[in-house]
Amino acid sequence: MAVRRAAAAGARAVQVFTAPPTYYNERIGLKPPKVAAAHAALADVGLAPRAVFVHAAYVLNTASPEEEKALRAKTGLAREYERTTALGAYGCCFHPGSAGESAPEDAAVRVGRAIAHALATVPESASGTRVLIENTAGAGRTMGRTPEEIAIMLEQVPRALRHRTGYGLDTCHLFAAGHAIHESAEGLRAVLDRFESVIGEPPAFFHLNDSQHPFGSNKDRHALLGEGGIGVEPFRWLLADRRVDAVPLILETPSERKAVAEDDASADPADARMLALLEELHAR
Repeated sequence: MAVRRAAAAGARAVQVFTAPPTYYNERIGLKPPKVAAAHAALADVGLAPRAVFVHAAYVLNTASPEEEKALRAKTGLAREYERTTALGAYGCCFHPGSAGESAPEDAAVRVGRAIAHALATVPESASGTRVLIENTAGAGRTMGRTPEEIAIMLEQVPRALRHRTGYGLDTCHLFAAGHAIHESAEGLRAVLDRFESVIGEPPAFFHLNDSQHPFGSNKDRHALLGEGGIGVEPFRWLLADRRVDAVPLILETPSERKAVAEDDASADPADARMLALLEELHAR
């Protein structure tokens, strides 16, 4: 139904959870009938499995210095990747988590080793499914606010597995973390250039979200495009950048409907408005 609702809004990619996002889900698999149902829905709306993007559970804290939490998160991430690979999806993104009382450099190493474990645990598929780090808003001791932190994480992945991982950027998180993407097209380009230069590759996806809170707030609260601190124009600048070509651009903006019937395949009105706005910005 997520596929059908997204397609009804005009989307050509869709992000889903493969299990409840508030649990580790380290024992949950994805059985063939569910995969077949998802693929049938995709075929019905004219999308390929690689149009699917998976978001990992929010509770996974691969940066944690607490051994039990870190182990469960590492195992949970591997299972996320296993389910994502079973779908033949583009990739699975995750939040690195919090360093707690530990040094950020040590926390970044733990995140990278969790990625390497997932890649070593799940065989590479023909679909080229990837495990992808998502940048964060930088609240408290959360990791992934800077390109330097993400670079350390990815450096822990063996070279032979490196093509199966990468990172992506959330516009709300960039803005909240103090990266000036809203002041000018040149400023936005400079932020993207820095991430690409430090990490050594461009982003593998973007989350397109405005921010409910002001610049540098470190608060991760999304708003509809043009209704937050970022505004509309920076999204036009972003859509004109070469780095958005051929990678998923995912909206995580608020829904208008508070509830929806399980068999209702219609689009959320807010999603339809946001996609129409992005099409208009891209055409300018």
